Amino acid sequence: MTAPWHSLAGGMPESRLLASVAEFTHHRDIDALDHSLVLSMAELVAVKSVTLCKAGDSLQHPVESLTVCTRENDGRCVVEAVEPMRDGDPVDTIVCAMETLEVISDVTDEGRCRLVVPIIREHVAIGALMLEADDTLDGVRVMVEGFARIYANYIALLNESERDKLTGLYNRRSFEQRLQRLLKLQRQRARVLRKDEERRIACEDVAQIYLAILDIDHFKRINDTWGHVYGDEVILMLAQQMRACFRQNDVLFRFGGEEFVMLIASEDEAAAAGALERFREHVANWAFPQVGHVTVSIGYARISEHDYPEIVLDRADKALYYAKQNGRNSVQGFETLTERGELGAPVALGSIDLF
Repeated sequence: MTAPWHSLAGGMPESRLLASVAEFTHHRDIDALDHSLVLSMAELVAVKSVTLCKAGDSLQHPVESLTVCTRENDGRCVVEAVEPMRDGDPVDTIVCAMETLEVISDVTDEGRCRLVVPIIREHVAIGALMLEADDTLDGVRVMVEGFARIYANYIALLNESERDKLTGLYNRRSFEQRLQRLLKLQRQRARVLRKDEERRIACEDVAQIYLAILDIDHFKRINDTWGHVYGDEVILMLAQQMRACFRQNDVLFRFGGEEFVMLIASEDEAAAAGALERFREHVANWAFPQVGHVTVSIGYARISEHDYPEIVLDRADKALYYAKQNGRNSVQGFETLTERGELGAPVALGSIDLF
């Protein structure tokens, strides 16, 4: 007969368990939520480590991120985001649990007991929790499964609040948070690449982030001619094409109306401009039901980790304004326009409302 789960945690009362749940569900930022979850579990159970894995979007990238809480020799718990390895233990074990939707309880090569619980939402694993300890973890399985269910439900609520209702893209409210997350990921990858030349070759290096604003040309004419139902259909289908054409690590937003914003991770400006130009051309050649062909104008600007979001929006909006004033159906970059002297005089902001 296995011992009750709380024996591993020093016989803690139910009030402490409830306090831990209340603590990690207090957060509205997903990164803070992930941090609090692994820390709460490490404080509840006598473990060596707790790992939260986020599922990737494909067989080639089954793991998006890992958040790990490790117990130091002095008893302190340290939480950090870890760049996921491509394969090997423990990633293979985590991926197996996510693919089978089954709990895995085994012993590592180092002789530690390990428990891996998939985090399931609508019959699909969105991640997994992995605990490692010196003693058996059988007694805490029910508790860990409960935390996994609470986390899955809470993440669904947070994601819903961050999404545009019509398109399912991220909404304006979540823009700054997503930008900071992308910049944080960029810094983490840069640190990894500096430390390990071998992984620099194997890893996709993200050298720069670009912010692009997209506006549907003559959208008012579409609404006036065909009606708002078809206008909404154009917006919805454009969002679908954005998902299909851009990469998983590019973050897509609908800011409202016919305006979209993209955060594009790219090696350099030429690569970012090329991706935007391919999408512009793809849209121009796409036949929208009833409406026919639609074009878009795009302005973009480079962003560094020290830039304020509204400043970069301003730069990209100036480039978009230039595209609109010079024939539409084009892609324009703020830095390139500035170098050519096209933006020498102050340019009034376009349709992006910064405040």
